[in-house]
Amino acid sequence: MKIQIDTLAYTNRLRWLPPGQKVLFATTLLIISTLAHPLVQLLIAAWISVWIVLYAGIPIKTYLKLVYIAALFWLTSFPALAISGVEVSHIHIIPQSDSIFGLTFGSYYLYISHQGIEQGLTILSRSLASLSCLYFIMLTVPFTELLHILRRIGVPVLVTELLLLMYRFIFVLLNTATELWIAQHARGGYRTFSVGMKSLALLIGQLLNRTIENYRQVSLSLAARGFSEELRVWHPHRYHQSKRLFTEAIFGCALLISLEWGHYAGMVTRI
Repeated sequence: MKIQIDTLAYTNRLRWLPPGQKVLFATTLLIISTLAHPLVQLLIAAWISVWIVLYAGIPIKTYLKLVYIAALFWLTSFPALAISGVEVSHIHIIPQSDSIFGLTFGSYYLYISHQGIEQGLTILSRSLASLSCLYFIMLTVPFTELLHILRRIGVPVLVTELLLLMYRFIFVLLNTATELWIAQHARGGYRTFSVGMKSLALLIGQLLNRTIENYRQVSLSLAARGFSEELRVWHPHRYHQSKRLFTEAIFGCALLISLEWGHYAGMVTRI
């Protein structure tokens, strides 16, 4: 998946747009999504999804798979938000409008909380909006160009170099793990649960050893080339502006801000 994401970042239809503008656009929507109410957050998620799938040409299956992975984390935490419990002796403190359905288990009363469900849905809308903005950067801006942007805004060189090395070793880790897993699977290393656990332990140990060895080789190769200052990455300057996309981005952000402002004004009026 990560290798496919890296490939899409270099081959998407928005590759020719200036990366700084794409990062600024996604960052602006990310800030709005953290402050907006759920309706605006869902609009942000839908709008940025149009940019990702239609404008950038990212396969919808790949994008939905990324959203599905993120939704699984929310789904695992949703029961903890929706289900609440109190002692039976304190059941009178539960507001009647909050308890949708409940059962008594021993000395405790467990119930489905209306407020908890609302909180979980609010977290879902905010998560979808924020992740969509981050996915837009991941799928349309190559990592080397993102590093160049970070250096231009004043991020220390040490931080960007650590990010570059970590990014590289993600691929090393995935390739090594895949090779080890195929070799073990071909020898029947996962035919039973107990054998599978032993094979998994061996895989983790070998993965650590090979990663350390690969890091040592990278250090030796840099030292052999006289590396002493900073890692430099190549980035193209052949970018093109799009008046239509620029106008749509400005108008869309202004519309989202106006919707949020109208919602806020309406709440103040009701109070």
